[in-house]
Amino acid sequence: MENFQRMIYQEHASNPNTLGILIVERTQFDHPITDEFDSILLIIVENQEVDWFVKHYEVNDQIVAMHIVTKSLLMDWIDTSGYRRAAEWVIYGRKAYDRNEFVKELKEELQSFPEDKRTLRKMIDFGKLLKNFSEGKALYEAKEVMDSYSKILNALHYLARLSVIDQGYYPEVTVWNQVKSIDLEVYKLYEKLMDSTEDLEKRIELMLIAMDFVMLNKAETASAHLLNLLSKKDDYWSYASIKALPDIEHYTLDLHAIISYLEEKDIIDMKLVATKNPEVFQRMYKVKVLEEG
Repeated sequence: MENFQRMIYQEHASNPNTLGILIVERTQFDHPITDEFDSILLIIVENQEVDWFVKHYEVNDQIVAMHIVTKSLLMDWIDTSGYRRAAEWVIYGRKAYDRNEFVKELKEELQSFPEDKRTLRKMIDFGKLLKNFSEGKALYEAKEVMDSYSKILNALHYLARLSVIDQGYYPEVTVWNQVKSIDLEVYKLYEKLMDSTEDLEKRIELMLIAMDFVMLNKAETASAHLLNLLSKKDDYWSYASIKALPDIEHYTLDLHAIISYLEEKDIIDMKLVATKNPEVFQRMYKVKVLEEG
């Protein structure tokens, strides 16, 4: 198998555009890190015509997927959870080629999970948590129990990811295995939703109450990325001016859910500003309380 892998990546190792090559084999793990392939070849390049190029190979019943990805796209995936497998491949992959210790340094960076990247990831996942939670709550109130259950389960997943990030780890695809040893409170919520003997409607009702409490405890640290940006000026922001900030592009789609929640929980203040029409007011927002952390 190793000889076959070398046959595939050898030409790329001799290309000065190639920064590093990693091999991830399915037999190393008890979960599907390789997307059911026998192995993954991750080839990181400085640049190419398309940011992400994939080929599938087979020999002696062994199936290999080769991913050639630019450094910029790979880092975007890692920083924003755009493609969750990417971080796992870098962390667990075996180095087959490393130009100027690029792969070594990248692995070290992922192990350390720098604070600025951690803050962004928490904000992204908190936004998705809030959106799923609010939709799940609305569906529950509309008696759409099964759809509500689906949204609450999704929200729990993002709550679990937040717990993992809080501890300085990248959340993996098998996030509940991580959470079980990191945040027992959140893991117990998952168990109660999945295993409780209560009927489904009652389980959702109890989960909405319990999750709201846990989310509030995490709200300021999870929202630090946005709160720090808004605190840079001692004035109110329009929603449009917040949305226009380039630093929030990765959670723009969840911004309304974030702002609504932070206002509801009295973390940001809202005031109404008069417009040319005396009956119409614009809503403006400002950080009210920002604790360190």
